Formats: sequence, C-alpha cells, structure tokens
Amino acid sequence: MALAAGQAWADVCTPDDQALAPGASAPAAEPAAGTGADSGADSGAASPEAANPGTAGSAAVSSGAAADPASAARTSDSDLYVVRMDPDAAPPGGTTTVHAFIGNLGPDTTASPFTVVVTLPEGVTAEGPYFPDNCYAFQEGHRVRCTFPAGLPRFASATALVPVRLATTVPAPGTLTGGWVAVRSDDDCNEENNRQPFEIAVVETAGRE
Repeated sequence: MALAAGQAWADVCTPDDQALAPGASAPAAEPAAGTGADSGADSGAASPEAANPGTAGSAAVSSGAAADPASAARTSDSDLYVVRMDPDAAPPGGTTTVHAFIGNLGPDTTASPFTVVVTLPEGVTAEGPYFPDNCYAFQEGHRVRCTFPAGLPRFASATALVPVRLATTVPAPGTLTGGWVAVRSDDDCNEENNRQPFEIAVVETAGRE
C-alpha cells in the first residue's frame, strides 16, 4: 500500500550506511531516490518476545501524502528492532529474496521516519523491483536502502523485500555469510537490537554435476 518516503535523519544518531558492516566507516550520505514511492508495513499483536515471521500479523501503518513536517520534527519513546530472517536457498546464478523485518517494541508509536539498510554477502547482488518502491541499491548493488514513514505502532512490524541474484561462481553446496539488516531512526538510539545478520544457503541445481 502507498506510503510516503521518509526524510533525512538528524545528527542524534550515527549515519546508517557503513555502520551496518562491523569495522567499516560511514560513507557520505547518498541522495534519496525519488520524491514519492510506495512502501508498506505489517502489524502484529504478538508480544515482542514472540515476534517472528510466524507470530507477527499484518496491518497498515499509514498511507497517503508526505508526513506532516510538525509531526516529523517530534520524536517518540519507541524502540525499533530487527528480527533475523534467512532468505530461501538458491542455486548459483539463481535468485532469492531478503526479508528485512523490523518491529517496534514501543511504548510509543514512532513519530519519525526510519531507514532500513540491507548489506548483502559477497557474490550476491540486489536485483529489483524492491518493496517498498522507494528502496534503491548503492555500492554497486551490494547495499539497498529503504525508508518507512512515521506511524509504526507498538508491537507492529514493517518488512522491506529485496530480491537478490547469486553469482554463477558461488560454490554449491555452501553458505554465503556477511549479510546484515539494520534499522535507524531519530526515535531510536538503542543500537543493541538494531541489526541482525543473515545467511544464504547455496544449493545445487537439478542435474548439476
């Protein structure tokens, strides 16, 4: 469902790009992709301890035009977190989808937009279309950035979908590591639960020797 892209973050939190890869320094900020795009979010009634793909339900966070500037200027007492979700296995040269699953522990509904950045393992390249539509790839397809608007309630979730393609040269069978999903928001400077790793299992294709 249609949601407006968020705005740039204040200096209260560190920039999100390279901070997602341990030991890497943050690069210069990149321009936002487009002025209007579709994005969406799911909501779950389950408690945060039970938050996972099987327990989180879905509902709308918001829709329509760009966020009210007065609302965007406020911050809330909310705590965003990332739930680990490994993509489905894929063969060399094949595709799979990274699910960047973000939840809000509350206690407040988010009053600021938030950014999700997906860092891909070596040998994996982002290949759209993405969800939400405001997602865009950078660093030669090694990272993808998505934005969600303010209005994510307590115990609700939002999921960015990033299709990826494995290089034909990755070994099979095997496991590709080094992938990360991270979230940043002016509302949330608790970084302890703001990122999770993921792995992609590489399988042999039928008839592959």
